Order: sequence, then structure tokens, then C-alpha cells
Amino acid sequence: MQAATGYPEPVLQLRDLLNTYLEPEKVALVLKAYDIGEVAHRGQIRKTGEPYILHPVAVAQILANMRMDHPSIAAAILHDTIEDTPLSWEDIKKQFGDEIADLVDGVTKLDKMKFRTRTEADAESFRKLMLAMSRDLRVIFIKLADRLHNMRTLGGMLQDSRRRIARETLDIYAPIADRLGMNSMQHELEDMGFANLYPWRYKTIAEHLQSTTGDRLEIVDNILEVLRKKMAEAGVPCRISGRQTSPYSIYKKMLARDLSFSEVTDFYAFRIITQNESQCYLALGAVHSLYQPKPGRFKDYIALPKANGYQSLHTILSSPYGLPIQIQIRTEEMDIMASKGAAAHWQSKNGEFTSDLPTGSAQVRAREWLMRLVDVQRHTGDSLEFLDHAKSDLFPDEIFVFTPKGKIIDLRQNATALDFAYAIHTDVGNHTIRTLVDNVEVPLSTRLANGQTVKIITDQAVQPRPEWLEFAATARARTAIRHYLKSLRQEDTVALGLRLLEKALNARGTSVEQIQKRKWKKFLKKNHFKRQEDLFHDLALGAILANVVAAKLAPETGRLSGKPGYGEAITIAGSEGNALSFGACCMPVPGDKIMAYVSTDKGLVVHRMRCRNVREFRKHPDRCVDVNWAPITEGMFPVAVRIEARNTPGVLANISTSIGEAGSNIETVAQPEANPETATLLFNLSVQDRDHMARLMRKLKRNSNVRRVHRVG
Repeated sequence: MQAATGYPEPVLQLRDLLNTYLEPEKVALVLKAYDIGEVAHRGQIRKTGEPYILHPVAVAQILANMRMDHPSIAAAILHDTIEDTPLSWEDIKKQFGDEIADLVDGVTKLDKMKFRTRTEADAESFRKLMLAMSRDLRVIFIKLADRLHNMRTLGGMLQDSRRRIARETLDIYAPIADRLGMNSMQHELEDMGFANLYPWRYKTIAEHLQSTTGDRLEIVDNILEVLRKKMAEAGVPCRISGRQTSPYSIYKKMLARDLSFSEVTDFYAFRIITQNESQCYLALGAVHSLYQPKPGRFKDYIALPKANGYQSLHTILSSPYGLPIQIQIRTEEMDIMASKGAAAHWQSKNGEFTSDLPTGSAQVRAREWLMRLVDVQRHTGDSLEFLDHAKSDLFPDEIFVFTPKGKIIDLRQNATALDFAYAIHTDVGNHTIRTLVDNVEVPLSTRLANGQTVKIITDQAVQPRPEWLEFAATARARTAIRHYLKSLRQEDTVALGLRLLEKALNARGTSVEQIQKRKWKKFLKKNHFKRQEDLFHDLALGAILANVVAAKLAPETGRLSGKPGYGEAITIAGSEGNALSFGACCMPVPGDKIMAYVSTDKGLVVHRMRCRNVREFRKHPDRCVDVNWAPITEGMFPVAVRIEARNTPGVLANISTSIGEAGSNIETVAQPEANPETATLLFNLSVQDRDHMARLMRKLKRNSNVRRVHRVG
């Protein structure tokens, strides 16, 4: 419908809403954005059959309902112009200035023609969006509003497209809204994503939810009346309402806990909104005196806010109606924050953003999260890897743990002691040698729980190992480990590759230095190596064999391995870093008789001579390398130990104490078997050499709880 003013009805509704909180000149700027956007999009039609311009207007309306500032509203109207119309960033800058132009550019997708696949293009667009968010958080508010309106109008798309967009919404955009504390938008995105991805499941749960709600209206009204009377008696001014659980929230609980629909929905939910924080705790005391609280079901998110800034008291009570009562208690301000999260800070009388942000607010926490993501992206190799890291950080389930000085560190659920170390600082994580949880030494892979106190002990001689990636749970830890390994690996592998080639050339009666420059240049060019270092790197990784290269560089010489001084074994000192690895099948330690095998995917791998795989390696003599331990080795080496112990309370702590007293560290521990009499424990321990290992074994055998102990592999 076109109004007499020339603007369609949706634009007039937007104008009227903006007039309630923006000054006239700012509203005029938004209307100017509409005029320019309407001309740019003229002739474009959405799959719903509507003129395209009504989509950005609807996006702007969503933001106006959140009372966002005028640059955000104008940018929302123009958000598709750079991508889908002849308008450029320079055109928008000329008309509206840098601020609005940069917001539009931040939301704009990248040209898909630059990428091999849609997946790669989407990942790079997401990376660009995250970086734009880090510069201006309003970018993501516009993008979320854009996604919300797209989901509301998804019916015009083909089924495959609907499912793909719904999956992306559930995997990325709803979790982002959650991470920013924007609960209202999160729940709507989740329910629409769920409805389009699994329409039958959504319909079934929604219908059941509607029927059960109808059956319980009288009971809900009775509880509301009792709660209001109790709050009045306690002198707590508040408003109380029943709370509807969303279909997707129910579905997630059914999946996570393997529950039936009735088991998930069998409770009454209420929300008490007070005027200040102290009244929240008065209200809590009042409801606890009204109905008996269920043990272990109280959570204080006011004292310990969630990672997204969410604050509220949660408690579950027993009711006289046979079903639990779930109650959330918070202030009006907390309720606004729970609904709008980081976007709430753009709400003011004139719609302008205030920089006076309280510590711990959703805005500050969102900024901290984004800065962590920016740090992650600096060290990721490509957009797909970055997207994987970001997804792992988006899901909001968190735990709170403490440093020895009482500082609270929030981590994602399933985070390990190693993740805690990296949360303190990257250097702390890189050099972690021991961790104590509640004063008990535990492996780095130990998963942490709420309320634990964690102490990290570092050693500059320690450096990240590839196996750390197997249990690091946070993006920050995994990215830091990978970055460290890559930087060290390049330097270490070049040195090892040089040693391997030197050994192969020695066996032919020559050396690297004796190869003429002309031969080097010809060989490198023919084999597509830019530098000698690139060749040495590939040699260390097993991509090319040293004796093959030696034969091409020195074809005129014969094999002289029997001559003294040539073909001597490579010495292993433990200081080679990530250039070589030690076989997980046999875990050699200094003092063991060893050999090495050049693997095509792992490079040089050191094995014990007694390893069960050596016979197979010997079938490929060109890949076998003679190695010996250096007279003095560095660092600690993993060894697998199997212990059969008495199955009594505290046995693990008792054995761990013996291990610590022997000067060894626990890397991992598992219990594959147990019966009422005995428990089998598999430890990966770190030792300096065979002598240290022997002392450790004697110490364990003297432990009264240990029945048998032997080395594995």
C-alpha cells in the first residue's frame, strides 16, 4: 500500500517508530537512505513476490524496535546495496560519511566467484563479518536482524535452500545472538531454524506444548496469585509472569538428556522482575519459604554472570501440584539485558550509544570475546579453520573456575586444565608442565568442573606437543598450540632435513658443502624447490627420501657406508622439537635401543628396536635410518605404564602421589577394567630416561595398593 506521502506503509511505520526516540534530522537521514536504497533496488523482486526494498526496511524496523542508533538504521536499509546494486562504498561514503559506509561494508558478503566452493566463500564471509564486528559491534546487530527477517520470510525458498539456511542459522547465527546475550532474537532464530530444518518434529512439539499449556492454565493462575501475595507480604515490589518454554529448547533437552516430551515439560515456569538487586535476594528467600527448594538446583547468575553478561537467580521448587516450579528472579535492567544483551547499550533517549559501560556487561563481554576471536584469526591458516574455531567458541555452556588468588576464569564446558592455562596467557599455556586442581596434581587433559581452583606450574623447557591438540577444547588453546608447532616445526625440520641429507651424502663419500653450486641450482630448479631450505623441510617430513636426493646430487660416487666416518647414525638429544616424533606404539626413552623410520605423513619417527612394527619397517630399508641417543638428552619423554591395583577409595590419588614423589608427571590416565577386587589403570607418564623409569617402577612396586606394574609397548 502506497501512502499519500509517497512512502509505502512499512516506511511510514518505521518513520513513526523512529520519531519516538530520534531527533528529526536523524530520522530525515534514515529516510534519505530509503530514497537512495529504493532507487538502487528498483526492479528487484524477492522470492516472496515483494519489492526487494521492503526487506531492508523490515531489517531496519527490527533494529528500530531495539532502539538502535540512526547510523545502524540507515546502514540496515542500505546493507544489500554494495552487493546487489551498482552502488559502491565510495557512493555511500559520499552521501552518508565513513561511519555508515563502513557498517554497510562490514555486513556485505564477499564475491563468491573468488572462491572454489560455496563453503569456502561462506567461511570467508563469516571471517570478514567477525573482523568487522570487532571494529564495530553494530555490524552483527544488522546481520542478525537481516537473518531474522530472512528466516521470517523463508517460505518462498526451495526446500533444500530452506534446510541449508536453517542449519546455518542454528549453527552460527542463533549461537552468536546467545553469545551477545540477545535472548529474544536467539529464541526466535532457534525456533524458526528448527521449524525449517525439522518441520515435523517442530510441529509435534509445538502442538504438545500448546495442549499441555491449555490444561494447566488454572494451576498457573493459582500459583501466580500465591506468588504475588507472598511478594506483597515480603515487601518486594515486582511483576510476575508465567514463562513459556520454546520448542527448540525442549528439543535440545530431549536430545541431550534422552528424555521424553513429558519429562522435559513437566514443570511450571515463572519470572519475577524486581526493582533492584537486593530485592532479588528478598524474593528468593520468600519463594524458598513458600515452597521447598530442590537441592542442587539453585544458580546465582547475579553474583557470577554468564559469559554473555546474563544475570538472574534460578531456582526450582517442589509444588503442591506434583510438578516442580521453575523460577527466575531478576531486576528490570537485567530483564532488558536478558532480552537484548549487548544491543541494550544502544538504548537511550536520543538513540545514541553511550561509552560508559559497566564492567562485566554484555557489551564488554562481547568485546572481549571478539578480541579473542581476532587473536585466533591471526594464527589460523584459512577461513574454514577459523570458522571451525569460532563455532567451538559460540556455544554458551560455560563453567567458572578460580585461580589460586580467587580470580574467576570462565571457560566452555568440557574445558581442560590445559585450556585454563591458555586462558591465563598464551605463554603460560605453552610452558605448562604440571597442574593442580584443588591442590591435587592432575593430568593436563583433566576436564574441569564448576568452582574448582586451578594452579598452573610452568617450565620454560616445556613446549607444546602435537598430542595436546587431542584434548584442548577451546579455540584459543588449539590455535596457540598449532601456531607454536608450525613456527617451531619449520625451523626444526629444516635442521633435521639437512642432517638426513648430510648422512646420505656421507654414505656416498661426500657432503652437502662439497656439492657444487651449479648442481644445487640445477637440482632445485628441476624439482621445483625455490630454496635449499624447502628441500630440507620436505626431507624431514618424508615427502622425499634423503638417499634418493643424494644419488641425484652425487651419482658419480659409490656407496661407502663401510668406510669409517661415513654413514654414522644420527644422534637424538630430545632438543629436536617437532622435527621428529616418538612412536606412540612403543614410546622410546633415552637408554632404549632405537631406530627411525621416515613416514610419509609424520616425517622421522623414532621407535624402540623391540617395537612390534619394526619388522614391517625393515621391508622398506630406504626409509629406515640409524639413530642413537646423544650422551646427554634434554626434556622429559612419555612412557606407558600398566598398573593393577587394589580397588579401594582414594587409590588413584595414592598412586598419583607415588608418581609425583618419583619425579614423574602424569600425562593421561585411563581405567579400562575394574572389578570389586582390582582396578587396571593405564598411565602415560613422563620420565628423563631408562634409569629414571626404573626408579619410578620400583617406587610404584613398593606402593601397598599396587599389585603389578609393567611397561606397555
